[in-house]
Amino acid sequence: MITAETSSVPRFVAELARAANEVDRLTASEIESLLLRAMTRVRDLREQAGIPGSGTEHDAIVRLDIAAEGVVTLSQANISAFLREAADMVRTLWIIVDGGTVVTLKPSRESNRDRP
Repeated sequence: MITAETSSVPRFVAELARAANEVDRLTASEIESLLLRAMTRVRDLREQAGIPGSGTEHDAIVRLDIAAEGVVTLSQANISAFLREAADMVRTLWIIVDGGTVVTLKPSRESNRDRP
């Protein structure tokens, strides 16, 4: 379902991409805010698409959270890479949600065989 909130997604993706190209003009708190907003948007879009997060360090949201918390220790190149990754995740999830795709997970056959 497209709402006023989700219709702003393309603008947010553009904002993230612009920030990735202008890291030297942003403060640490501005970068942290962008990454936290991206985490929230990714989480919301995942939920709309039926995609669960893993909650491990391999989960993109966890990586963005770690980056946001440690932004002052990151190089400009790393900050730019995190912002680009965030923009790509939001854009990709937006395409999935906008297209009406919903992911349904079911146990694999292999995991069913392992059960007694």
